[in-house]
Amino acid sequence: MASSYERELRAVLAGSPAGVRAVTRSCTELERARAMQVVQRPFLVVRVAGSGMDGSGDIVALRGDLCFPIEVKTRADKKLYFSGQTQDQLDSMKEIGENCGLMPLYAHRLKGVRGDSWRIFRIDTSTLTGRLATLSKRIPTLPLTRTGKPHLDWDQGLPLHQFLGVVCRASEENGLSRLVEEALAINMEVETVIEPEPEPLPAWMDRFRA
Repeated sequence: MASSYERELRAVLAGSPAGVRAVTRSCTELERARAMQVVQRPFLVVRVAGSGMDGSGDIVALRGDLCFPIEVKTRADKKLYFSGQTQDQLDSMKEIGENCGLMPLYAHRLKGVRGDSWRIFRIDTSTLTGRLATLSKRIPTLPLTRTGKPHLDWDQGLPLHQFLGVVCRASEENGLSRLVEEALAINMEVETVIEPEPEPLPAWMDRFRA
């Protein structure tokens, strides 16, 4: 059975306005506006049966030329170290990413925190091409321990609203999308001042012009 947090993320990626508002309730207006971009460019989100041991993660988000297998982790602690089953999941997702040219992601939700409680990480792979290769420069990989092993560290992840802002832009050249610009714009009406034309001087004042 899917956890409530997994359903929460699925609703956001699927572009549900209510889902986005729910996870950004305590965020700033700018953070909420960035997250809302997914409403205009939603993903098809498919829940994967099983425990993700086949490398597909818990959910798969698809749109156009983007495909993200996503493993969802929810913890009260900021750090999560892989071992046993979780290490096997990581290894399987990395293998799938390498073989299929995909970008597997981890979505780490921290319990009991205000603001954007989700952080996004990617598994480091070497076969990304096209837009995925471009996006890889903006999404952090799993940080390494002192012994060089990948792990989750919530403080080093990409906030979900920033991730959505990156993957839902209309183009890579543009900055904030039209939706964000409208959310931040301040409409100012400028009153046009028309200067009156000067009235001609009376004829009797012509004698003083010399």
